[in-house]
Amino acid sequence: MIDFPQFEYQHDTLYAESVSLETIAKKFGTPCYVYSRNALTSIYYEFERAFSSDDYLICYAVKANSNLAILNLLARLGSGFDIVSGGELQRVIKAGGDPHKTVFSGVGKLADEMRMALAADILCFNVESIGELHLLNQIAAAMNKIAPVSLRVNPDVDAKTHPYISTGLKENKFGIPIEEAEQIYLSTDIFSHIKFVGLDCHIGSQLTELDPFVQAGEKLVSLLHRLRSHNLPIEHLDLGGGLGIRYTNEALPSIHDYIEALRKTLGPIKLKLLIEPGRSLIGNAGLLLTRTAYIKHTPDRHFAIVDAAMNDLMRPSLYKAYHQILPVSKREGTVCNYQIVGPVCETGDFLGHDRKLVLEADDLLAVMSAGAYGMSMSSNYNTRPRAAEVMVDGDTVHLIRARETIDQLTASEVILQT
Repeated sequence: MIDFPQFEYQHDTLYAESVSLETIAKKFGTPCYVYSRNALTSIYYEFERAFSSDDYLICYAVKANSNLAILNLLARLGSGFDIVSGGELQRVIKAGGDPHKTVFSGVGKLADEMRMALAADILCFNVESIGELHLLNQIAAAMNKIAPVSLRVNPDVDAKTHPYISTGLKENKFGIPIEEAEQIYLSTDIFSHIKFVGLDCHIGSQLTELDPFVQAGEKLVSLLHRLRSHNLPIEHLDLGGGLGIRYTNEALPSIHDYIEALRKTLGPIKLKLLIEPGRSLIGNAGLLLTRTAYIKHTPDRHFAIVDAAMNDLMRPSLYKAYHQILPVSKREGTVCNYQIVGPVCETGDFLGHDRKLVLEADDLLAVMSAGAYGMSMSSNYNTRPRAAEVMVDGDTVHLIRARETIDQLTASEVILQT
């Protein structure tokens, strides 16, 4: 079992900082996402310490968890942001984030989103295709703006992660082939309302080894040298995100070793360095709290049917991802090999397979490492209102998203009158 410093047992009851999860369940119900403010701030400061006195910008990947309270907390810590939609830009601004410290990634930016980002004067567009570059140049010209651009290059590096979250191979949809990028950078006369300010890549998520980061970084530095030989004033190098977290017993590099590897890749080059951590900032700072509705024993298997489901936490069903599942209150009794499943009408609705637990109906369970890509990927499948979210700060619990209601889910729907 991995160690969660902000989620620990006290007298056989699991706590979030100084508050028991039983207390949270009684007050806010289940399913419920629970985050630790101390965990999030501690991890952010660890990134800052790793950079030391370097010229850098940490751009939190908003897609990992876009709750306004989390974005606001990170903005107050000094974080920038990595967005992939106009909606995420509006969230950043509403949360008090600085557009001038925001980079816009994503393969399918729409014209309205480009206009919104140009009007907000964001730091940079991470452009992923020549077609996107032409459209951005056209829109910037119509707005009498100069669009700051970093080309996201595809370095064709195997991130050694799940194929759904691998983004740096030549068969992936992301980025511009690295062998084509140099010529595009040299086409400044074609793009009169574009200013090339950076160079960018992102090879995937939940990476557990440093070698893919180093390979990608070396390819980018080689391209950077060629661009500088043409006197192109590249201001920053964006090496993306992707550092993994421990869900179980993965052997991971530390944040310090990760940043040190990126710095060594740069060598003597003096350039602002951007990174885009998401999962590594918020993943282990949150959990999903759920209550056991039924215990069901069959001749072949034992099921614990809980009130959280695949619509609340999609990762196990989508990626076959593993999350530790802990009892909130330890109890004596017979250990069974349980399938932890939800009430959604799908065989693929599960949170964990083959978990050895002592369980009874009405017991609380904590699905760990659920801070990233949990709530942000949740849905209303089976007309299930999305979960509440709370932030624990010492001995205080803040509701940062109220549980949805059925009335809210159906408010925008209209019945035909004829």
